[in-house]
Amino acid sequence: MENDKNSEIYSKVVRAGKRTYFFDVKATKGNDLYITLTESKKTFSEDGREGFQKHKIFLYKEDFEKFKEGLDDVLLKIES
Repeated sequence: MENDKNSEIYSKVVRAGKRTYFFDVKATKGNDLYITLTESKKTFSEDGREGFQKHKIFLYKEDFEKFKEGLDDVLLKIES
């Protein structure tokens, strides 16, 4: 498979109430994989026009395990 600079490999969309989360696996030109996590929330301007507010996090392969450990830890804390 030939990859351009930010080739998308896989995408998962999670709709959660007023927000939508996008989990995208992408590849760099050197075929290193990374994840982008995007939160998208519908907004309305004062004149009623619809728009979207987006926040994006880039998660690189060398950080996957630490990120997962941190997420698992806080989820366990919330569940207890």
